[in-house]
Amino acid sequence: MTSPLSKRTPKRARIAALAALLFSVFCFDASVGFAVEPGKKAPNFRGKKLEGQGTLGLSDYRGKVVYLDFWASWCAPCLKAVPAIEELRKEFPESKFQVLAVNVDKKAKKALKFLAKHPVGYPSVANPKGDIPGKFGLETMPSSYLIDQNGVVRYVHKGFRDGDLEEIRKEVKKVLR
Repeated sequence: MTSPLSKRTPKRARIAALAALLFSVFCFDASVGFAVEPGKKAPNFRGKKLEGQGTLGLSDYRGKVVYLDFWASWCAPCLKAVPAIEELRKEFPESKFQVLAVNVDKKAKKALKFLAKHPVGYPSVANPKGDIPGKFGLETMPSSYLIDQNGVVRYVHKGFRDGDLEEIRKEVKKVLR
């Protein structure tokens, strides 16, 4: 029995297979590709503000309940989610609750145009490289994570449909208690 990389396999194919194997062994980042689930610590991140100067990070809001939302201007469900999340933000005291968004548009100009049409009172971090969603193992757009005062994920919401806001509101109230 011959191995899959026997001498019968062309040299280029063996080299490519070996390179892929080495890449996966030495470059694998355990935080990428595994979805962050309730009960797990939320990965911290820091990114450039979409609007204005400076940076924001998840740890800036430690001690508050944070609703972390991943969105993009090209995401059809985000058209419904962004205004709904803005409505949710207004319902809870700023001293206890914070919405933080991560925008994954390649060009900030598109995200800013979206926000001009759908203004919000919460900050967004620009992340065109997509490394922040990678830390969370993001699978769907939009996706949101409800994070407690200690940085632990308590609820994950994937996608957005009519009627979802009521379920999200209920989860926020639970975590705020």
